[in-house]
Amino acid sequence: MDHPRTRKPQREPRVPEQESATVYRAAPPRTAPPVLAALRRLRLLERVPGPRFTGLGCGLLSMLAMFTAGALDEWLLDGSPFVYGLVFVLVCVAAGLWVRPADLIGAPVSAPIAFTAGLPPISGGEGGIGSHVVAVFTQLALQAGWLYGGTLAACLTVAARKVLRLGDRAARRAQSTPAGDRPGERTQRA
Repeated sequence: MDHPRTRKPQREPRVPEQESATVYRAAPPRTAPPVLAALRRLRLLERVPGPRFTGLGCGLLSMLAMFTAGALDEWLLDGSPFVYGLVFVLVCVAAGLWVRPADLIGAPVSAPIAFTAGLPPISGGEGGIGSHVVAVFTQLALQAGWLYGGTLAACLTVAARKVLRLGDRAARRAQSTPAGDRPGERTQRA
Protein backbone atom coordinates (compact mmCIF):
# COMPACT_ATOMS: atom_id res chain seq x y z
CA MET A 1 0.00 0.00 0.00
CA ASP A 2 1.38 3.34 -1.04
CA HIS A 3 1.16 6.28 1.24
CA PRO A 4 1.19 9.65 -0.48
CA ARG A 5 3.90 10.91 1.85
CA THR A 6 6.38 8.12 1.24
CA ARG A 7 5.92 7.95 -2.48
CA LYS A 8 8.56 9.68 -4.53
CA PRO A 9 7.29 12.30 -6.94
CA GLN A 10 7.63 11.40 -10.57
CA ARG A 11 9.36 13.84 -12.81
CA GLU A 12 7.57 15.05 -15.84
CA PRO A 13 9.55 15.26 -19.02
CA ARG A 14 11.04 18.66 -19.52
CA VAL A 15 9.56 20.68 -22.36
CA PRO A 16 11.54 23.61 -23.68
CA GLU A 17 10.00 26.86 -22.55
CA GLN A 18 8.29 28.98 -25.11
CA GLU A 19 9.38 32.50 -25.65
CA SER A 20 7.27 35.11 -23.99
CA ALA A 21 7.25 38.81 -24.37
CA THR A 22 6.21 41.33 -21.80
CA VAL A 23 4.30 44.25 -23.19
CA TYR A 24 3.95 47.53 -21.38
CA ARG A 25 1.04 49.68 -22.28
CA ALA A 26 0.84 53.36 -21.59
CA ALA A 27 -1.91 54.25 -19.20
CA PRO A 28 -4.79 56.21 -20.65
CA PRO A 29 -4.71 59.82 -19.59
CA ARG A 30 -6.60 60.35 -16.38
CA THR A 31 -9.36 62.85 -16.32
CA ALA A 32 -9.45 65.17 -13.37
CA PRO A 33 -12.48 65.24 -11.09
CA PRO A 34 -14.87 68.06 -11.98
CA VAL A 35 -14.07 70.04 -8.84
CA LEU A 36 -10.34 69.90 -9.52
CA ALA A 37 -10.88 70.83 -13.17
CA ALA A 38 -12.93 73.86 -12.17
CA LEU A 39 -10.29 74.94 -9.67
CA ARG A 40 -7.57 74.60 -12.28
CA ARG A 41 -9.49 76.93 -14.54
CA LEU A 42 -9.55 79.44 -11.71
CA ARG A 43 -5.77 79.68 -11.55
CA LEU A 44 -6.43 83.06 -10.02
CA LEU A 45 -5.74 81.45 -6.65
CA GLU A 46 -2.11 80.72 -7.49
CA ARG A 47 -1.51 83.83 -9.60
CA VAL A 48 -2.20 86.30 -6.84
CA PRO A 49 0.88 88.45 -6.50
CA GLY A 50 2.36 89.23 -3.18
CA PRO A 51 4.30 87.74 -0.37
CA ARG A 52 3.75 84.37 1.22
CA PHE A 53 3.35 84.96 4.94
CA THR A 54 3.94 82.48 7.71
CA GLY A 55 0.96 81.58 9.87
CA LEU A 56 2.03 84.10 12.49
CA GLY A 57 2.65 86.81 9.91
CA CYS A 58 -0.74 86.14 8.35
CA GLY A 59 -2.41 86.49 11.75
CA LEU A 60 -0.58 89.70 12.60
CA LEU A 61 -1.38 91.23 9.21
CA SER A 62 -5.04 90.27 9.57
CA MET A 63 -5.23 91.75 13.07
CA LEU A 64 -3.57 94.98 11.96
CA ALA A 65 -5.84 95.25 8.92
CA MET A 66 -8.98 94.67 10.96
CA PHE A 67 -7.99 97.10 13.70
CA THR A 68 -7.31 99.72 11.04
CA ALA A 69 -10.60 98.92 9.31
CA GLY A 70 -12.46 99.20 12.62
CA ALA A 71 -10.84 102.54 13.43
CA LEU A 72 -11.57 103.93 9.95
CA ASP A 73 -15.12 102.57 10.08
CA GLU A 74 -15.74 104.29 13.39
CA TRP A 75 -14.16 107.52 12.22
CA LEU A 76 -15.74 107.72 8.74
CA LEU A 77 -18.96 105.72 8.92
CA ASP A 78 -19.84 105.81 12.62
CA GLY A 79 -19.20 102.08 13.15
CA SER A 80 -21.17 100.46 10.32
CA PRO A 81 -21.35 96.68 10.94
CA PHE A 82 -21.95 95.98 7.24
CA VAL A 83 -18.76 97.72 6.10
CA TYR A 84 -16.73 96.13 8.90
CA GLY A 85 -18.07 92.66 8.03
CA LEU A 86 -17.43 93.11 4.32
CA VAL A 87 -13.86 94.22 4.98
CA PHE A 88 -13.43 91.20 7.26
CA VAL A 89 -14.48 88.77 4.52
CA LEU A 90 -12.02 90.40 2.11
CA VAL A 91 -9.22 90.25 4.68
CA CYS A 92 -9.96 86.55 5.27
CA VAL A 93 -9.77 85.75 1.56
CA ALA A 94 -6.54 87.74 1.25
CA ALA A 95 -5.10 85.91 4.25
CA GLY A 96 -6.01 82.58 2.67
CA LEU A 97 -4.30 83.57 -0.56
CA TRP A 98 -1.16 85.09 0.96
CA VAL A 99 -0.27 82.49 3.57
CA ARG A 100 2.52 80.17 2.52
CA PRO A 101 1.61 76.59 1.59
CA ALA A 102 3.24 75.08 4.67
CA ASP A 103 1.10 77.24 6.99
CA LEU A 104 -2.29 77.02 5.28
CA ILE A 105 -4.11 76.38 8.55
CA GLY A 106 -2.94 79.77 9.84
CA ALA A 107 -5.50 81.75 7.83
CA PRO A 108 -8.69 80.14 9.23
CA VAL A 109 -7.25 80.08 12.74
CA SER A 110 -6.30 83.75 12.72
CA ALA A 111 -9.61 84.95 11.23
CA PRO A 112 -11.70 85.04 14.46
CA ILE A 113 -8.80 86.59 16.36
CA ALA A 114 -8.47 89.33 13.75
CA PHE A 115 -12.23 89.95 13.82
CA THR A 116 -12.09 90.44 17.58
CA ALA A 117 -9.00 92.66 17.35
CA GLY A 118 -10.87 95.16 15.19
CA LEU A 119 -13.98 95.37 17.35
CA PRO A 120 -12.82 97.73 20.17
CA PRO A 121 -12.95 100.89 18.04
CA ILE A 122 -16.50 100.19 16.79
CA SER A 123 -17.98 98.49 19.85
CA GLY A 124 -18.99 101.74 21.53
CA GLY A 125 -18.15 100.92 25.11
CA GLU A 126 -18.12 103.92 27.45
CA GLY A 127 -16.45 104.22 30.80
CA GLY A 128 -13.99 101.70 32.20
CA ILE A 129 -12.34 98.67 30.73
CA GLY A 130 -15.17 96.39 31.85
CA SER A 131 -17.63 98.36 29.77
CA HIS A 132 -15.40 98.01 26.69
CA VAL A 133 -15.01 94.26 27.21
CA VAL A 134 -18.80 93.80 27.50
CA ALA A 135 -19.29 95.92 24.36
CA VAL A 136 -16.79 93.77 22.41
CA PHE A 137 -18.56 90.56 23.46
CA THR A 138 -21.90 92.09 22.53
CA GLN A 139 -20.57 92.95 19.07
CA LEU A 140 -19.19 89.42 18.70
CA ALA A 141 -22.67 88.06 19.40
CA LEU A 142 -24.42 90.53 17.11
CA GLN A 143 -22.01 90.10 14.21
CA ALA A 144 -21.59 86.33 14.41
CA GLY A 145 -22.82 85.94 10.84
CA TRP A 146 -19.95 88.02 9.50
CA LEU A 147 -17.52 86.19 11.77
CA TYR A 148 -18.60 82.78 10.51
CA GLY A 149 -18.84 83.97 6.91
CA GLY A 150 -15.30 85.35 6.87
CA THR A 151 -13.88 82.30 8.60
CA LEU A 152 -15.68 80.08 6.09
CA ALA A 153 -14.25 82.17 3.24
CA ALA A 154 -10.74 81.66 4.63
CA CYS A 155 -11.37 77.91 4.99
CA LEU A 156 -12.66 77.58 1.43
CA THR A 157 -9.76 79.57 0.01
CA VAL A 158 -7.24 77.46 1.89
CA ALA A 159 -9.02 74.23 0.91
CA ALA A 160 -9.01 75.22 -2.76
CA ARG A 161 -5.30 75.96 -2.60
CA LYS A 162 -4.64 72.62 -0.91
CA VAL A 163 -6.65 70.69 -3.53
CA LEU A 164 -4.76 72.44 -6.33
CA ARG A 165 -1.47 71.70 -4.65
CA LEU A 166 -2.29 68.00 -4.21
CA GLY A 167 -3.46 67.76 -7.82
CA ASP A 168 -0.26 69.34 -9.10
CA ARG A 169 1.81 67.01 -6.94
CA ALA A 170 -0.05 63.96 -8.28
CA ALA A 171 0.40 65.17 -11.86
CA ARG A 172 4.13 65.66 -11.36
CA ARG A 173 4.42 62.22 -9.80
CA ALA A 174 2.52 60.65 -12.71
CA GLN A 175 4.78 62.39 -15.23
CA SER A 176 7.98 61.35 -13.49
CA THR A 177 6.99 57.66 -13.17
CA PRO A 178 7.81 55.57 -16.28
CA ALA A 179 4.80 53.92 -17.90
CA GLY A 180 5.88 50.36 -17.06
CA ASP A 181 6.39 51.04 -13.37
CA ARG A 182 2.79 51.93 -12.67
CA PRO A 183 0.86 49.15 -10.95
CA GLY A 184 -1.75 47.31 -12.97
CA GLU A 185 -0.46 48.41 -16.36
CA ARG A 186 1.80 45.51 -17.17
CA THR A 187 0.42 42.69 -19.28
CA GLN A 188 2.10 39.55 -20.52
CA ARG A 189 1.64 37.79 -23.80
CA ALA A 190 2.31 34.13 -24.26
